[in-house]
Amino acid sequence: MQQPDVKERVILGIDPGTAVMGYGLVKETGPKVELVSLGIVKLDHLDDHALKLQRIFEKTIALIDEYHPDCMALEAPFYGKNIQVMLKLGRAQGVAMAAALSRQLPIAEYAPRKIKQSITGNGNATKEQVAAMLQTLLKFEETPQFLDATDGLAVAVCHAFQKISLKGTSSIGGGKKAKTGWAAFVKDNTERVSGALPKKK
Repeated sequence: MQQPDVKERVILGIDPGTAVMGYGLVKETGPKVELVSLGIVKLDHLDDHALKLQRIFEKTIALIDEYHPDCMALEAPFYGKNIQVMLKLGRAQGVAMAAALSRQLPIAEYAPRKIKQSITGNGNATKEQVAAMLQTLLKFEETPQFLDATDGLAVAVCHAFQKISLKGTSSIGGGKKAKTGWAAFVKDNTERVSGALPKKK
């Protein structure tokens, strides 16, 4: 039975790195999530950190202007031992946020563990496990630059899985806490993930 007014939204997910920026876009129609695009922007050939930030800003603006997403989700920098790396990642994230804000896009931010938990049900999942689950969910073939791009795609899918609790109140910090994510998605979409996970006895 089809609902007469099924809402659609396009989500842009970005993993802002200083060597590679991964991005992915998904279209959400009711409970259905489908792949729109994914890719990477290589930044390691640029020596100047300011030039890398400029490239991140310009690419983010270009993606927004091309695909007209309804919101943007970002992966928050993880807490590492190297403060310089943290500082650079924070700047990269800030520049991507500034690009979204300049286009009046709502922003949500998720910790790496939260993203992995939403996609695979395991907060300690490997990059490869996240990528494999994304392929199962969104039904697409692997690409040569696949793993870097899936980091951005994973953030977009993670945001799509939060829709029940957030109801459009996406904000920096990830919004309200709620029991959503993978478990809720499986419950609502058993026919899409039968074969993705072993059935419980």
